[in-house]
Amino acid sequence: MRPTSAPRTELVDILDTLALNAEQEDAGTAAIARSVALLHRAGLMLDDGLRTPDATANRLMRIGAVNLSLGRLWEGHVNALALLRAHARPAQQNRIERLILAGGLLGVWGADGPDPVTWDSARGCLTGAKVFASGLGTATHAIITVNSGPQVRLALIDASDAARSDASAWQMPGMRATTSGRFDCDGLTLSAFDWIGGPGDYLREPHFVGGVWRIAALQLGAALGLLDTAAKTLRGRDRMAAEAQKTRLATQLTRALAAATLVRHAAQCAASEAAQDSVATSIATRLMTEELGLDTVRAVEQSLGLGHFGPGSTTLRMAQDLSVYMRQAARDAMLMRLADHAFTRDGALWDLVG
Repeated sequence: MRPTSAPRTELVDILDTLALNAEQEDAGTAAIARSVALLHRAGLMLDDGLRTPDATANRLMRIGAVNLSLGRLWEGHVNALALLRAHARPAQQNRIERLILAGGLLGVWGADGPDPVTWDSARGCLTGAKVFASGLGTATHAIITVNSGPQVRLALIDASDAARSDASAWQMPGMRATTSGRFDCDGLTLSAFDWIGGPGDYLREPHFVGGVWRIAALQLGAALGLLDTAAKTLRGRDRMAAEAQKTRLATQLTRALAAATLVRHAAQCAASEAAQDSVATSIATRLMTEELGLDTVRAVEQSLGLGHFGPGSTTLRMAQDLSVYMRQAARDAMLMRLADHAFTRDGALWDLVG
């Protein structure tokens, strides 16, 4: 992927194109790289979510509403850039920014399978593989976690080696266009990757759990996009005027509007110095938007009936993408962490309220 010489565009001007691309990308008839190129053209690829958190939250919601797989890749890119700006040396940051401006896409690959990625000091190389690595064949570089526990480290690798990528096991009903899968890190030596920061830096807040507000923004955007598309479908059937339809969809819309305010608040908290409060707020936001997403999928199914499940159904594709994406890791652990933060000392709950 290379940058285009075309004039810069605004995100709002490419949303319709991203929505059209989503169907072909899901079907495998078009590469998601062309949608990534549009984000480059819109000047979004140096956004780390920290300098203009409100704008980043809005962008995630708008992209998630029309093309959730693309939103997942861009969220990973934003996450990677935030980690690099927090932990990388200035020379490393400058090199990565040049790679991005040349058309690069970053990912963050933290999931390990049966053979977790570790540093083999005896061999002087990495061993193991990453799983659920999003953007195989599209991401040019990725930040990966090496080792585990308190001493986990971050490494920046070149992700373009097709021989190391295997997306054959990615047979999910949704988020197919992310082309997620296994990336083999075995044998990568220090000449092939950069250490980013030191041991344990990855776990420092607010850049670890404090960043899950970005996931919440995408979940909310996808729920809003699904509501909007369902309403369009109902209007086409001349059924949107029915009181039952209005009640079902407007109930979810009311919750979504409240969630949008919380998403922006969580984004602002993560960009502040209040690390632990930002973690709790981000967790609450991510859990809230998950519940909203689940209820929105159900409401759309009830409103559209069997037609929702028919061949070529746009709402079905969008609902499947959202359903798969909402299954993020460690949901219960996050809920317990929120409770521990809010309920174990006087005043903690009100610190979150502000």
